[in-house]
Amino acid sequence: MVLGSHQSNGAKSMTNHEKLTLSPRDNGYVRRFTRVIEYIYANLDEDPDLATLAEVAALSPSHWHRVWQSTYGESIFATVKRLRLHRAAGDLAYTDLALPVVAKRAGYGSLEAFSRSFKQAYGQTPTAYRSSVSSRRVQPANGGAPLPKLKGPAPMHDVSVKTLPSETLAVLPHRGAYMEIGKAFETLFGILVSRQLVGRIGAMKALYYSDPTHVAEDDLQSAAGAVINDSFPVDAPLEKRETRAGDYAVLRYKGPYADMKWAYEWLYGEWLTQSGREPDDAPCLEVYLNNPRDTAPADLLTDICLPLKPAA
Repeated sequence: MVLGSHQSNGAKSMTNHEKLTLSPRDNGYVRRFTRVIEYIYANLDEDPDLATLAEVAALSPSHWHRVWQSTYGESIFATVKRLRLHRAAGDLAYTDLALPVVAKRAGYGSLEAFSRSFKQAYGQTPTAYRSSVSSRRVQPANGGAPLPKLKGPAPMHDVSVKTLPSETLAVLPHRGAYMEIGKAFETLFGILVSRQLVGRIGAMKALYYSDPTHVAEDDLQSAAGAVINDSFPVDAPLEKRETRAGDYAVLRYKGPYADMKWAYEWLYGEWLTQSGREPDDAPCLEVYLNNPRDTAPADLLTDICLPLKPAA
């Protein structure tokens, strides 16, 4: 499942899971997961303290850590580290923050320690990653302020036009930065585990309703979801939504979620303008083909699906 998608300027998400209306059938663990995820995202700059997190979850520290690891497949410390590095990748991709500042925001006391940890996770040093992301920026195809001329060939991606059927999703809505939709996915997964429904879901997908070039980051609308069948019980705070059936331009993207923005820019600014097709008035869809908990960021696979009007 995704940890966050392709747009960020460092603002905090407006999603507030403390306001979620849960089903009366939910046991206490849904509420525990929700409170802890909310706390982690709100305090990502602080070092995780097992006693504090256990207090938030209202369980003993030893039992809480085992519950979290058994549910999410990684320790709470690994979760926080992964989220911090994801945010750091966004800082490197979309801001001019100095490397020591990025390192400090990621919870590291020295640039050297941050560089080692980032390279271990992302396969590149922070400097090399920032440079490689910049090289993937594209020139606007139709107007707009030109980007600085960059060395090397223009980025290219494989795109195929596919006719996709409508699917039913159980989703948790998200409002705020697309980079922080991972918060909704973490909560969604905790709800599904607590309701013993994980074995009944299909692919993890996200719907992106807002145009991040025209909508304020705090007001961006999206939804984290999973494919379900007709018999799947959808109780609050989950909602049932249908994906649009029809043609899509499908771009298979390989790499970190944090710099997916440039693939979108290429898809809209290069492929679409030369394809002879027009985008349809429907949300973009992302399909996550592997799991960030056991897959290196550089090896993550995502299908970016841009809805198209019927061919003329």
